[in-house]
Amino acid sequence: MEEILKTTLIGLFFGTFGTTLGGIIGIKFKNTSNKFLGFVLSLASGLMIAIVCFDLVPEALEIGKFSNVIVGVIIGIISMIACDILVQKKFNTKSVSNKASNSLLKTGIIVSVGLALHNFPEGLAIGSGFEASTKLGLSLALAICLHDIPEGISMAVPMKNGGMKASKVILYVILSGVTTGVGAFFGAIIGNISQEIICMCLAFAAGAMLYIVSGELIPESNKLYKGRMNAIGNIIGFLLGILATQI
Repeated sequence: MEEILKTTLIGLFFGTFGTTLGGIIGIKFKNTSNKFLGFVLSLASGLMIAIVCFDLVPEALEIGKFSNVIVGVIIGIISMIACDILVQKKFNTKSVSNKASNSLLKTGIIVSVGLALHNFPEGLAIGSGFEASTKLGLSLALAICLHDIPEGISMAVPMKNGGMKASKVILYVILSGVTTGVGAFFGAIIGNISQEIICMCLAFAAGAMLYIVSGELIPESNKLYKGRMNAIGNIIGFLLGILATQI
C-alpha cells in the first residue's frame, strides 16, 4: 500500500507541476494581441498533433489491436463533441458583446478538459512504469512533466484573455494535471493492467486531442489572426512535440 501511495503522489506531483508552471507562465504573458494569441493556440495545435502522431497512437497500436485503437479514437472524438456542445450552450447565454472573449474562454475550457483526459493514460504509464522499475517510472514522470509545461500555457492564455480570473485559471490548470495522479494510482494498484485497457485509454486521449485541434484550436487561431505567424507557431509546436515524445 505504501508503494502505491508513493507512486500516486509522484504521478500527482509531476502531473500538476508541469501544467501549473505552464499556467503561471501563461497568465504572466503581457502581450495579448490577436497575433500573439493566434500564435500560442497554433503552437498548442502543433504540439498536440505531434503527441497524437508520435506518442499516443503508436503506443496504442503497439500494445493493442488496430480495431480497438480506432474505436477508442472515435469514442474520444464523440466525447469531446458532446463536451463542446454542453460548453457551447453555457456560453450562448452570455451577451453578444462578449462574443470574442466567450469564444476564447470556451476554447480554454475545452482544452483543459481534453488535457485532463489525455493526462489519465499518462498517469497509467507512470504507475505501470514504476511496477517495472523505479528508473523507468521516474524517467516517464519527468518526460511527462516537461511536455505538460507548454500544454499549461495553451490552456491559461485563452482562459485569461477570455476574462477568467487568474486564480480560477490556475485552479483549472491544476485540476487538469490531477488526473495524472489518478492514472498513476490505477496503474500502480492494478500492476499488470490489461494491455487492451491501456490501448483504449491512449486511443481515447488521441481522439479527444484530435477534436480539440481540429474543432477548437485551429479555427480559433485563424479567427484571431490570419497570417503566417499561425503557421510558424504550428510548426514550432509540432517540432517541440516531437522533442517531447523522444525525451
